[in-house]
Amino acid sequence: MIDKGRLEQSVISVLKTCFDPEIPVDIWELGLIYGIKIDDEANVYIKMTLTSPACPVAGSLPGDVKSKIKGIKEVKQVYVDLVWEPAWSTEKMSEEAKLLLGFI
Repeated sequence: MIDKGRLEQSVISVLKTCFDPEIPVDIWELGLIYGIKIDDEANVYIKMTLTSPACPVAGSLPGDVKSKIKGIKEVKQVYVDLVWEPAWSTEKMSEEAKLLLGFI
């Protein structure tokens, strides 16, 4: 049986290595990840958004996320669902990201 809590922490660690190239903050701290689900077979489901539908990495960032998470040994399959609702806003950013980007 898999340890979903440990696996989720591994997924979050990987998400913290994914960056929007225009913003020097990882996608986890930016608040672009809306959900992580892990089933009993170690399949990972990511619900994410981007800062804008016109984001230049809209075509590549979800694929990068998928490929990096697939690199975790225990993970079987990765499914990335790119959503636009609710729309992303700076309120979704962590305090650390807001501080780094000068919002606070």
